[in-house]
Amino acid sequence: MKSPILAFLQDLHARYAPLTEGKVADYIPELSKANPNWFGICIATRDGQLYEVGDTRQRFTIQSISKALSYGLALEDRGEDHVLSRIGVEPSGEAFNAISLKPGSGTPFNPMINAGAIATCGQVLPKDGESRIQRIAAYLSRCAGETLEVDEEVYRSESETGHRNRAIGWMLRNFGIVDEDPHDILETYFQQCSLKVTCADLAVMAATLANQGINPTTGERAIAQEYVDNVLGVMATCGMYDWSGEWIYRVGLPAKSGVGGGIMAVLPGQLGIGVFSPPLDAQGNSVRGIKVCMDLARELALHLFNPSASPQPALRLGYNASQVVSRRRLPPAASQAVRRYGERIRVLELQGPLIFSTFEPVVRTLVRQAAYCQQVVLNFKHVVSADPVSLRLLSQIRTQLAASGVTLFCCHVGRFNRALLSNGFDEKAIFADTDSALEACENSLLGEVLGQDWRLPEPVPLPGCLLFRECNQDDLKALDQHMDERTYATGSIIIERGSQADQLFVLTAGSVEICLPTEGNRKRQRLDVLSASMSFGEMAFIEEAPRSADVVALEPVTCRILSRGALAVLETQCPGLTTKLLTQLVRQLSSRLRIANNEVSALRG
Repeated sequence: MKSPILAFLQDLHARYAPLTEGKVADYIPELSKANPNWFGICIATRDGQLYEVGDTRQRFTIQSISKALSYGLALEDRGEDHVLSRIGVEPSGEAFNAISLKPGSGTPFNPMINAGAIATCGQVLPKDGESRIQRIAAYLSRCAGETLEVDEEVYRSESETGHRNRAIGWMLRNFGIVDEDPHDILETYFQQCSLKVTCADLAVMAATLANQGINPTTGERAIAQEYVDNVLGVMATCGMYDWSGEWIYRVGLPAKSGVGGGIMAVLPGQLGIGVFSPPLDAQGNSVRGIKVCMDLARELALHLFNPSASPQPALRLGYNASQVVSRRRLPPAASQAVRRYGERIRVLELQGPLIFSTFEPVVRTLVRQAAYCQQVVLNFKHVVSADPVSLRLLSQIRTQLAASGVTLFCCHVGRFNRALLSNGFDEKAIFADTDSALEACENSLLGEVLGQDWRLPEPVPLPGCLLFRECNQDDLKALDQHMDERTYATGSIIIERGSQADQLFVLTAGSVEICLPTEGNRKRQRLDVLSASMSFGEMAFIEEAPRSADVVALEPVTCRILSRGALAVLETQCPGLTTKLLTQLVRQLSSRLRIANNEVSALRG
């Protein structure tokens, strides 16, 4: 099943593929050979998931995008104080290739313009037998998660036509910003810009920055954590040249563009974006790339200064009905069927604010569940907010799941009820709590695997009651003679908490709820639900202790009742009857304890 996130990117790609504005860079002759129709979009999450559309595997040269990452290497080599003494961090307000240095000091305004990037290359040290370009290429390769190589033809073209950059290099040498003949530094810069990447590489590089310097696809640390913020800082203020102010206002993401047509954007702590399209605007930024990033930021609420932005994942816990079942106690055959086929029912507990970056892993999980689940319950109990983007994605994934034969339910929705209804959810798909949602899912599952008549026919005779499974015909005949029969209307309190326990109850028809009163007695806390063939009140009856909970009839109920006096008489008529009853009770308690242990293990995650 296709993810709605991928579907969104496909729609976005189709929206701007016909756009013909902009011009492919030609001041470097080799760049002019790029196909203006190339167009790719990729999002990489901080846990390594990639969503990609279009020409995301088409190789092109990284150009100025390399400046942001090589700045990180220079900081690692020289330290922040040294680098700041040679390269500023202020926006220049001028074109990327302007021959401009700060009056007096001669320092470049920032590392994102050519003067600052050439100076940055001068701060990278040849080390351990490796040249500057070898170290820079290895550094960027760790960020991308694959080996990057220099496009030799583009490099030669840049070197042969880079007269303006050579002038900048000699100006930097004149002011002592670089300490040596700038030839090697300039060639390093030309080669750095000529490294071949893909749109997917850019997204992973951005996700590496979002992930505090650890590549999310390889797990390898690529950038020293202490300098990630420095890199993101200059990207935010200077990464889009003299359009940086407009960019941070409209898109709100630290980003870097390159004249090869790429844009790399970062939502710190959450995800990275790569866009590739060669036609450029007057500032040297990809026309389609700008449009795509603006729409991504607006439609997925990715702006860095969005007050609801949070890196906390929305998926708190997940389990299936073979691990955790409803409070209702099922007959043995039905209980076994739920344990056997329970993986078809999945519960996902959500938490925190639901925004695109936190809800994306939930969408991904739901797409995976579609292969083997039939019913999914989303628990909103710990959700504090849900923005329109997450609700729209939820509506889309619900529709896609339904087309695949999977039903999506929600529970504990509270104040989100109206928003869910307005996004296409039916009232029948929304439950007050997890227990009622699970019960509905179990009913559907049991109807499928056992047939619609899976419930025991009522009234259930004594031989069909679980408590009497160890009894022979004589035992059953004697029990039938000494047990009273009573009926209760819906809502009747059969057992009241704190009352004397001198009777044991066996349900032969209907169902009851074992519950505790809550504060103010306005609502009951459900502990268990029993149906025909089951018994209740046994523990207090055996212990001769006060009742620990209420038992309330959920529908018209018929019970057979065994009093303490009647049991004493029966024991004389049928020696060993008490032992048989206790043996069966122990087996039932043991089975319930195993179920409880499984649930505790699942709920601990």
